[in-house]
Amino acid sequence: MVVAWAVLLAALTWVSVRDDPPTVREQRSLDQAGPVVDRAVGELVAAAGPTAVMFPPQVDRGCRVTPFTDGARLLRHVDVFVAEGAERELLERVADRLPGGWRAGVRASADGPLLRADAGEFVAVEGTAEENGRVRLTADTGCRPYGAGYRELQPGAPGTEGEDLAGAMQALGGPAAPAVERVTAPCPGGAATAHSVRAVAGPAAQSPAAALRPLAGGAPLLDTPQAYAYRAGAATVVADLTGDPPVLTASTGCPA
Repeated sequence: MVVAWAVLLAALTWVSVRDDPPTVREQRSLDQAGPVVDRAVGELVAAAGPTAVMFPPQVDRGCRVTPFTDGARLLRHVDVFVAEGAERELLERVADRLPGGWRAGVRASADGPLLRADAGEFVAVEGTAEENGRVRLTADTGCRPYGAGYRELQPGAPGTEGEDLAGAMQALGGPAAPAVERVTAPCPGGAATAHSVRAVAGPAAQSPAAALRPLAGGAPLLDTPQAYAYRAGAATVVADLTGDPPVLTASTGCPA
């Protein structure tokens, strides 16, 4: 009797998910939520400013929507480098610039300032201070049906990011043809696209900041122990100095 009841419940759940309008996260598949996450990343990039660095999307298929249904989770991260001590100020500025319907706000938590917002379609946005001088912004679908899966945005026509990355790579003594990750997100309004190219640099003969300083023209956007950033025409180059060797990203972001 118990087994029959469980089978009936599972069947009713399946029929409901198939036929009824979605009212909870578990009824919206990953392919439906993917574009919402991508647009959320564009909003975050526009709100965060020039030192924002996009990371490739992550799809985790190891979760379960129900005891009977496998699921998947999509996350996209944006790291923003700031001067040490300015993490909360950055989170508050991002919250103020996000769409009003997201109800974004920053509050204190046991781990430091926390930004929370609702991007719609049950996509959660969070912002945390990961370490001194680095803020991580995340758009997260939570666990939901995989559906047709996440379709990653095509890079489209590149700007000068590749050339700017190559110049920084050469200054740091990196490989001439490094393995490059390309990441995109639609800017708010859909008229433009944010582009990032990212690669691991080689060991520099001098400090990375000193090696990159000539490319910055003496006016870096950021010069801290965690990161060095500068303008290169329409692009921004950010060297993440928290690892060895450093990681370089050249990006064209979204207008604020």
